[in-house]
Amino acid sequence: MKGGWFASAAPVAGLMLTAAMVGGLAFAVWTLPAETPGLADAAMAELDRSGVSNPVTAVLLNYRGYDTLLEITILLLAVLAALALVGGWTGGVKQMGHAQNPVLRGFVRILMPVTMLVAGYLLWGGAHSPGGAFQAGAVLASAGMLLLLAGVDWTRRLPRWTERWLLASGLAVFLAVGVGVMPLQGNFLEYPPAAAKWLILVIEAPCGLAIAAALIALALGGQLRTRLTFDEEQDR
Repeated sequence: MKGGWFASAAPVAGLMLTAAMVGGLAFAVWTLPAETPGLADAAMAELDRSGVSNPVTAVLLNYRGYDTLLEITILLLAVLAALALVGGWTGGVKQMGHAQNPVLRGFVRILMPVTMLVAGYLLWGGAHSPGGAFQAGAVLASAGMLLLLAGVDWTRRLPRWTERWLLASGLAVFLAVGVGVMPLQGNFLEYPPAAAKWLILVIEAPCGLAIAAALIALALGGQLRTRLTFDEEQDR
């Protein structure tokens, strides 16, 4: 049969390639030095100029700002890929059917203000303690999904431009700040030490919203706008 040899050889070739990759990674790990000095001392030495007192936030949004920018970009690309798979903005999840739950709705009314407060604290507190845009965005995303599960059809009320702005705002503001500091510092994403704290906050706030929007959109088929339907038989 034509192509039979290739079909039978492909699994063997894939297995050999996988074995070679695993062997290479194992060798790389095995040859690592037992003790490495790391960059902790260097990071702490420049912490005063980073604009924040939390070394993790300093690494993510100052020392390694390029990495975090790429992470935000990849998250947006994942949403766009999901949109492409479901047929674009006109496709995706049109309805989300479930039964109304009055107990859950009452619980959500109590929980939502606390959730917003926790998300705001994580965003603001990331400058000096564990937290930041990713943590705040995850909390906001869980709150948004909980509202949908409780039957609060909030996403359908979003205008299309608001939906797109929420998804792209983190990357757009990140790039705008990175380019905006170039006339002052000469390099992309090199913040002036005196303004570093506020520039990081300007980046983190829309990034938190964009992360939350992206996580919800991925759960709903690539977009935020959906329509809830309720199973009346289960309500009885």
